[in-house]
Amino acid sequence: MMEFIINPISEIAEVSVGKHYYWQLGDYQVHGQVLMTSWVVLGIIFTLAFLGNSSLKQTPDGLQNFTELVTEFIRDLAKTQIGDEYLKWVPFLGTLFLFILVSNWSGALLPWALIELPSGELAAPTNDINTTVALALLTSISYFYAGIRKKGLGYFKRYVQPAAFLLPINVLEDFTKPLSLSFRLFGNILADELVVGVLVALVPLFVPIPIMLLGVFTSAIQALVFATLAGAYIGEALEDHH
Repeated sequence: MMEFIINPISEIAEVSVGKHYYWQLGDYQVHGQVLMTSWVVLGIIFTLAFLGNSSLKQTPDGLQNFTELVTEFIRDLAKTQIGDEYLKWVPFLGTLFLFILVSNWSGALLPWALIELPSGELAAPTNDINTTVALALLTSISYFYAGIRKKGLGYFKRYVQPAAFLLPINVLEDFTKPLSLSFRLFGNILADELVVGVLVALVPLFVPIPIMLLGVFTSAIQALVFATLAGAYIGEALEDHH
């Protein structure tokens, strides 16, 4: 009986979306192309942060002005969604927003397809379902951590409020949050790259350019939506229910 249950679960876990370039690490296979593009994205973020903050000035200019503008934007976002306890969550929301934004833009602007791999192809890290699910699970862990740290086990009273019969619905809601976050981001980025790829193949000159510019805009919106929802979930977990 147990073997009957475990086998279908293991088969589901092996389901893969698209072709991948696998790295063998011991007994495990990992998506090498996702790790490579993720390192590029992290390198871009680190370089911009280093150049913008290596020689700080009292009156910011140039790249320092840009990095401070981004920091202020993220602080305002966190304050709006979380409230008085927002400061400690600025690094987390900022990391989510910047990683997703630069990842999405890398897929829209960098010619990953020109780099050939033995199998699979390079694309934005957020073009892989594993990346978006990991980001969504980090968000779920964060708002559970926020609520339990502030309220202890009393945090779980929220599942029976405002009435006990809502327990199944409230539990289901916490399961659907990471699903909606991950599939929304993955679906939008994948669809955008597929549309651009088809247009480039059919009409390789000027027609794809407006679509690519629209992709840059929608990529930024997707990063903002993800970070905003993450902040809203954390704020909800910290909220006092009466």
